[in-house]
Order: sequence, then C-alpha cells, then structure tokens
Amino acid sequence: MMMFKISLAIVCVIGLATDAKVASYARNYVEKLKGSCKLVHSGGNYGENLAWGSRDLSGTAAVNMWVAEKPKYDYNSNSCVGGECRHYTQVVWSNSVHLGCAKVRCNNGATIISCNYDPPGNYVNQRPYLSVIQEPLGIYNV
Repeated sequence: MMMFKISLAIVCVIGLATDAKVASYARNYVEKLKGSCKLVHSGGNYGENLAWGSRDLSGTAAVNMWVAEKPKYDYNSNSCVGGECRHYTQVVWSNSVHLGCAKVRCNNGATIISCNYDPPGNYVNQRPYLSVIQEPLGIYNV
C-alpha cells in the first residue's frame, strides 16, 4: 500500500501510470539491497531514483528529496547548476510514462526506496520537458 501511495504522489503530479512490471522490478531490486543497505543503482533498463533514510522513510519524503533538486536544474543550459538535479529531471521526464516503486527496511533498520521509470529519462542533450511552460505544476505539493 505504501508504494502505491508513493507512486500515486508522483502520478498525480506528473501524469505517469503505475505499472505492475516496473513495480515488480523495483521490489526485486530493493530486496537485494536489504543486506548491504547501500544505494547502488541497478543498472537495468529503467530510469531509477533511489532514496535512503537511517530510519523509516516515507514515500512522500523520498519524492520531496528528489524534487527539491528543482532549483539546481537550469532549463536554458539543460544542466545541473550548483549540485545534483538528475533525480528531479527523472521525476519530471515527459517521455517516461510508467512508474513502479518499492520500499524495504534494511537489516540495520534503515530504509531504501526505489522508483523506476519506463522508458528511462535523463538522456544526454535532451530536456526533461519541452518548455518551461510545460513544466509540471504543483510539484512541491506531493
């Protein structure tokens, strides 16, 4: 249920559709991270955002961490300025239409959340959306 709420938070803002196959991929992968509890990207065919918390981490908190990178994305230069922004750009990537998320509590009590996007985003020399006018509204209200 929690992962549905995470997915719903992103879907309501961005317009993605939740996808059982992508969610299953996310679930299988976070289960593999349960022992080490280290954020290591899966390297699969999906776009992927990972979040980590030393205790329980909500899906909303994970999404908020990713979209908090928005001020570091410069649309004109299509680049990150002053820090990481690629989690944000994946969340708002307009060509990504399917989403699946999963959460696991690690053996040490920490939490890892993975959201996967199909097709993936963050392609070099491509913008996440066509113009600033098309920028998703209400992104901070998840």
